Amino acid sequence: MQWDTLVNSDSLTKTIDALKQNGIEAVVVDSAKEAKETVIKMLPEKAEVMTMTSITLETSGITDVVNTSDKFVSLRDKLAQLDREKDNLEMQRVGAAPEWTLGSVHAVTEDGKVIIASNTGSQLPAYAYGSSHVIWVIGTQKIVKNLDDAMTRIYDYVLPLETKRARKAYNLPDSFNSNVSKLLIVNKEVNPTRLKIVFVKEKLGF
Repeated sequence: MQWDTLVNSDSLTKTIDALKQNGIEAVVVDSAKEAKETVIKMLPEKAEVMTMTSITLETSGITDVVNTSDKFVSLRDKLAQLDREKDNLEMQRVGAAPEWTLGSVHAVTEDGKVIIASNTGSQLPAYAYGSSHVIWVIGTQKIVKNLDDAMTRIYDYVLPLETKRARKAYNLPDSFNSNVSKLLIVNKEVNPTRLKIVFVKEKLGF
């Protein structure tokens, strides 16, 4: 199966309808540029915003805009000013409960489930509960039929690519392999205004 193929309009519509039934709002845009504009409009001025590590956010320019604009309070910048050894607990608190969280996911099923795999789990507390508002920007190639396909996509397609990314980004040896140490499956959101998805009809991230 081709895990980097954009889904057709029927699959996209089916997925959005299912997400709505599960308390997750979704909109569709045509390009990464439009996704960036849409996300920026969603964010209130002076809001505290955490950009999770994401190829999708970086490629679309969202990470750069949020963290360099004086319109928002960048929690990523705040983390950079803290010391990992002395301020580790404070860093965990900042990352776990931002006012606004931006990121992406690894798969969305046609019956409205959202799946995120993680090596450290650092982004999962905010996604699952801690953040008051979460916006996921997702290329429509990440839409799959069901959970079985989602797991296959993550282990067979995403994981090898994440290993290559991590080796390059952190100057790690060829012996390093990323892990799916923790896995979050969002079946439903009880607060219908908390989770929002911006689907993009472009291949973004992996």
